Amino acid sequence: MVGYHHGVLLVEFTIEPFTEGNPGQHVRAAVAAAEALGVAIDFGPFGSTCHVESGRIAEVTSAVVGAAMANGATHVTLHVERAPDAETTR
Repeated sequence: MVGYHHGVLLVEFTIEPFTEGNPGQHVRAAVAAAEALGVAIDFGPFGSTCHVESGRIAEVTSAVVGAAMANGATHVTLHVERAPDAETTR
């Protein structure tokens, strides 16, 4: 049975407009904003993910959305769930 670490959340975000193979400044700025907070981003072609301590979820998601919108994003989708078996809280 899969256990859950209730202190860690899995965050997935997709930022548009999407251009295959060429993430714009709106995407790069959002990733950089999360990384500046010490969060490791798993950058994917259709969305990116990271693990965030539950107490920092507002800080991290706000930084991602704020940076994306300030740099030309037209749409940001966030998905947050409890992270199954998270090894670290990055």
